[in-house]
Amino acid sequence: MYESFYGLSAKPFQLTPDPSFFFASKWHQRALAYLQYGLSQKEGFIVITGDIGTGKTTIANSLLADIEDEIHAVQIVTPKLSPEELVKIVAAKFGLATEGRNKAEVLQALEVYLQNLHAKNSRALLIVDEAQNLPLETIEELRMLSNFQESGKPLLQSFLLGQKELQPILRASNMEQFRQRIVASCHLKPLTLEETISYINFRLNQAGWRGQAPIDEAAFSLIQGFTLGIPRKINTFMDRVFLYSFLEEETQISASIVEAVIDEVREEMFEPDEMNEQGMPEDEQVPLVTPKGHRVRDSEYYKGMLVELIDALDDAVLHKVKLTQYMDKLLKKKYQTYVRLKDSDKAPDKGEQGE
Repeated sequence: MYESFYGLSAKPFQLTPDPSFFFASKWHQRALAYLQYGLSQKEGFIVITGDIGTGKTTIANSLLADIEDEIHAVQIVTPKLSPEELVKIVAAKFGLATEGRNKAEVLQALEVYLQNLHAKNSRALLIVDEAQNLPLETIEELRMLSNFQESGKPLLQSFLLGQKELQPILRASNMEQFRQRIVASCHLKPLTLEETISYINFRLNQAGWRGQAPIDEAAFSLIQGFTLGIPRKINTFMDRVFLYSFLEEETQISASIVEAVIDEVREEMFEPDEMNEQGMPEDEQVPLVTPKGHRVRDSEYYKGMLVELIDALDDAVLHKVKLTQYMDKLLKKKYQTYVRLKDSDKAPDKGEQGE
């Protein structure tokens, strides 16, 4: 709507990931370099994590846009899949029939397909997006898929993209074998103020703007503070800012315009109200309930219970120590009495000595 007003040839802040709009910040450059390194090694897992909207999918799309012809790459976005469901989805992505086949049959067909690729000097790459949704046993299935090998090299290589919740999953004690196959990992961080300015200028230039962005310097700090440097939030917010400026027929975006949009957005849907301990607005404290029907309370309640439990354990330990000490003393007395009685039994009485 506002593109022609600002002389743009495309929408600069669209939400759909587009490789041509990929902005390489320090962390995005590192993540992309790790993915490219993984491809060159032809083995191992690469793990890229980051908060929602930090650009993980955009990085994957950028990698796929420049990938070599010999690499057959597929990308899946994962809900909570069982190991069998994962195997079938991966096979289907590579164009294999899965209907009416059990897991073993699908695995066999997948291995044959991968071996045929290898025979043609090609190989397969699997990119798993939203990998934090996968159960442990399904991630383990990914490791098992990497066991398809030829001449000591895996026939299938996998990259995992996920939110920060993926990190503790991979740190689990039973994931040691998987961790040993990770050749590189990177966590995407939000953009700094300088990177946010460069990011906005870059996207405007990609959309046809020439020169410095039509945004006052003072406005950038407000943009950074509101979006926290998260690319997706920047896109959503800046799209709104340009729309507001267009409707107001303002060719230059000032700090006051940005403040006005911030106020509008906060009244609508982008800025949440104050959160309670359950991560919900204070006026919407809907109680959480466990599968067994127990109500989940706030953290202070459990802290109080924990303190009481610690006190009870301390008392129990102290009581056990005292009881142990009492038993030691009692056993010593019993032993001393036993020794005296034994000694008295051995000693001859006076009558026997006189005979």
